Amino acid sequence: DETQVLALFAVADTLKSHSREAIAALHDLGIQIVMLSGDNPHTVQAIAAQAGLDDARGNQLPEDKLQVIESLARRGIVGMVGDGINDAPALARANIGFAMGAAGSDTAIETADVALMDDDLRKIARFVRLSQATFAILQQNIALALGIKAIFLLLTVLGYGTMWMAVFA
Repeated sequence: DETQVLALFAVADTLKSHSREAIAALHDLGIQIVMLSGDNPHTVQAIAAQAGLDDARGNQLPEDKLQVIESLARRGIVGMVGDGINDAPALARANIGFAMGAAGSDTAIETADVALMDDDLRKIARFVRLSQATFAILQQNIALALGIKAIFLLLTVLGYGTMWMAVFA
């Protein structure tokens, strides 16, 4: 009325139930988490504190998100998770982009390298662990192949190499 506030309504995003678990899993992998949001900086900081994020920035326009991703990319490998059309430029610039497929815009899904179809953030840590395991197996396979070729080359130089050895190598 004319002298006092009678009611106050506020609407805010809530943290997904598995967000803390997903962020903890990423932290266990040594990954730093930065939230870039177009939302109010106070809201962004509140969500970041609840989730345990390393850094959070609000009032980010698409070009601001892109600049942050470019800055981070100069220091190392950067992954970007996004769901909206405003995230598309940063998703495209990141070394790997993850789109939240269930709630994501078509533009974000088409721009990203990976689409998470059920929006479960815990899958990002699983993806990283799977990628690391795959990379380790690839390194082992390459080392084994080069080792076999080196042994064959040595045997050939010493005069013991045969056509069957060459086929095997």
